[in-house]
Amino acid sequence: MNKRISQYIAAGTLILASLLGSCKKDSTFKHQAGSAMTIDNFTPQSGGRSTQILINGSNFTSDLSEISVSINGKNLPVVGVNGNQIMVVVPKKCGSGKLTVKIGSDVIESSTEFKYYFTNTVTTVAGNGTAGFANGKGEEAQFNFNSPAWYRSSGIAVDNDLNIYVADPGNACVRKIDSTGMVSTLAGSPGNTGNVEGQGAAARFYLPYSLTLDNDGNVYVADVLNWNVRKVTPQGYASWYYGAPAEPWAVAYDKKNNILYLGCTNAGTIYKSTAAWSYELAVSGLPYAAGFDVDTDGNLIVTGHGDHTIYKITAGSWTRTLIAGQPNSGGYVNGPGAAAKFYYPWSLALDSKNNIYVATNGTVEGLTSAPDQSIRFIDATTHEVSTFAGSGNAGYLNGIGEAAAFSAPTGVCVDKNGTVYVMDKNNNRIRKIVSE
Repeated sequence: MNKRISQYIAAGTLILASLLGSCKKDSTFKHQAGSAMTIDNFTPQSGGRSTQILINGSNFTSDLSEISVSINGKNLPVVGVNGNQIMVVVPKKCGSGKLTVKIGSDVIESSTEFKYYFTNTVTTVAGNGTAGFANGKGEEAQFNFNSPAWYRSSGIAVDNDLNIYVADPGNACVRKIDSTGMVSTLAGSPGNTGNVEGQGAAARFYLPYSLTLDNDGNVYVADVLNWNVRKVTPQGYASWYYGAPAEPWAVAYDKKNNILYLGCTNAGTIYKSTAAWSYELAVSGLPYAAGFDVDTDGNLIVTGHGDHTIYKITAGSWTRTLIAGQPNSGGYVNGPGAAAKFYYPWSLALDSKNNIYVATNGTVEGLTSAPDQSIRFIDATTHEVSTFAGSGNAGYLNGIGEAAAFSAPTGVCVDKNGTVYVMDKNNNRIRKIVSE
């Protein structure tokens, strides 16, 4: 993909040189207002950020100040024009869409869409690969996500100030990573387990696995072996929110309707709560619902860890609809939802457009031999499944798209800007994926 984009840029440079040359010959061409403009074609028809597009048509202008070009309402810088050609540059995060050319009050739209290819770049936010405990910036910090190997925390969330919160099971505490990459301990005492309310280091957790945030920045933590859900304020005070009816493995918060959802995976049940010490059964009989999130309509999107699937649970009726995956047939296959395959998907997160990001390796010991070590993407509209980053091979490598490597990604969240964060279990790191 990146080679293709580079070729487009190189080709565009040559076209631009030619276009600028022709502009000198045709420097006085003026648009005929009220007369029809045309877009005959454009090239290339696909590319990523910085791709240069040559638009061929008629009744344009040679005055750069008179013309604007956009895709999806996003302006494309115009770098060259003459009466019959326009050269523009694609901005980042432009998305796919038709080209719109505007000169004065005259507007024309292309008959076909430009296909935008996102570049998904993976980097490391914090952690140095060694299981342990240390606060500090970036790779100075240490987490313990995989010692012992049966830990399967999915607890990662991000607030509107871009602070990241992490459930650190091996250290029995909740960690915070600020927007500069500085890691601190929000609540709990590393290595000291218990079931104690308190401020910061005075609090005790036993096995924090999943966490979520409400509208006020409070963190709700599923503490598996204490069989309860804890509420941690932004200042770090941890209190009991309620006792769970079974081992609580996953939590999610509906910020629109102020509902906390709790998943007890062994029983295949999800409960809903609108107040402390109060909950009611929402849905049962799920195939090991290891992780879930809430879409903009209040529906639950759930990993069917037990049968390798992703489901939608419609709020109110609580009916279950298959989104992607083949029930009881695991693997690593992209494509239309019903044709795609997952391998014990563990957790997921939604962005503001209801696109789904799936952390895919929920095997008990985070097996490096598992066929899927990636973050998968499910389009909200078409349910087409693709690889967002990573591949079927376990490892540790920062890079672009499928060239990057994870080892048992178990947690995922998305911030307000669309940046994706990953709990990379066997690498004991928090990773970041920027899509542009």
